[in-house]
Amino acid sequence: MTERPLILFTNDDGIASPGLWAAVEAFAPFAEVLVCAPRLQQSGMGRSMPVASEGRIHAEKRAILGVETTVYAIDGTPAQAVQHGIIELAPRPVDLVVSGINYGENVGNGITISGTVGAALEAASFGIPALAVSQVTRRDLHLSYSNEVDFAPAAYFTRKFGEWAMESRRPDDVDVLKLEIPLLATPDTPWKVTRLSRRRVYWPTRPERIALHDVGRLGYRFDYDPSKAEPDSDVYCVLHEKQVSVTPISLDMTSRTDLFRLRQLIEGEAQIEAPKRAKRASRSNGAVAVAGD
Repeated sequence: MTERPLILFTNDDGIASPGLWAAVEAFAPFAEVLVCAPRLQQSGMGRSMPVASEGRIHAEKRAILGVETTVYAIDGTPAQAVQHGIIELAPRPVDLVVSGINYGENVGNGITISGTVGAALEAASFGIPALAVSQVTRRDLHLSYSNEVDFAPAAYFTRKFGEWAMESRRPDDVDVLKLEIPLLATPDTPWKVTRLSRRRVYWPTRPERIALHDVGRLGYRFDYDPSKAEPDSDVYCVLHEKQVSVTPISLDMTSRTDLFRLRQLIEGEAQIEAPKRAKRASRSNGAVAVAGD
């Protein structure tokens, strides 16, 4: 590149999150940084675009490695922050979007809930390389800005894969790299390329209330043994093997099935064999039991 790359940083924890600034400071020595993050906590927003979002932009001054820099807090979701950054605030085309570093892992089939992943997908829809980065933390820290979390190893891997995404030709169908950093990771922690697990690891918990019209917010709890996940998956890698998981994600969510065969099944021209063992999941008050696992 003939000029410093322009990198847009966002997250779903909000602009005050230490995880966001750990990522920014990892790239600041060689890149022009553009911080466009939600003004408030926006976890669990996915790639949502609420029509009620006002889109107000609050410019703030922040010292980044000793240099006073204008950053932007957005009244909106992570995906909306990305849009404002790309089409309204960036002085030139963005070379990379980094979403994170998130408090808590985003793994398995729950990633569509994640605002961290949603922001990266929104960036990818503009044709921009994107990373969604999450750090395993204790559950009680998920919605915090705790300084107990050491984001330095996660920042190291964020920069490592961010530089690759900008400088290398990515294979077709790799729109986002989802990074999961295990608890107590170091820069020497092994990493591997994984696929997205089909398993769910966080399950909703039933609200405690007397009447249905009472406030009844759903909670969530971790309820899965990572050692039972697919051995090549993000869940198995980061939660069982304690290694860094790098999962390529595609914007093409089409099922990987034979489309001609599917049409035959729909038209009744073919039949599918019944599975040998049916798996069923029963959930009661947050407990999970899966037959056949």
